[in-house]
Amino acid sequence: MKTLKAMTLEDLFVHELKDIYHAEKQLVKALPKLAKASSSADLRSGFEQHLEETKGQVERLEQVFRSLEIAARGVKCEAMEGLIEEGGEVLDGDFDDNVRDAALIAAAQKVEHYEIATYGTLACFAKQLGHVEAERLLRETLEEEKATDLKLSQLAESEINLEAALGD
Repeated sequence: MKTLKAMTLEDLFVHELKDIYHAEKQLVKALPKLAKASSSADLRSGFEQHLEETKGQVERLEQVFRSLEIAARGVKCEAMEGLIEEGGEVLDGDFDDNVRDAALIAAAQKVEHYEIATYGTLACFAKQLGHVEAERLLRETLEEEKATDLKLSQLAESEINLEAALGD
């Protein structure tokens, strides 16, 4: 685990931007695997749609970096690495298809909640630091993450969890 040096709020803001940048790039690699493992067409479509959205979020983070006049570089996001590793356990597990889909949603929502917390914090930091453009871009991504979480909840509650509970 890395130890952060004494930082200003600006330093912390940039560090956290680099962290979520790395996290989003990890997600771009992981989401196709989740889509492929989904037995539900709706869930697969949701993961594919979120992949495209995540690619846009990476581009939006690059806009944030440009607005701050710093290079878009990531620092290893150990939290996302752990969440993706947990999701990988679902892929490798021995599940009924419906239960696997429920587990995939659970793993995806853990990721969404991490992103919601991160983007909310970053938007607050940007506001405090007077980075108007960065705040706008970060809030746009925050709203997308919240919407994805809501879609996952609706899919779980209306279809996937019921089917998992009933079994085949």
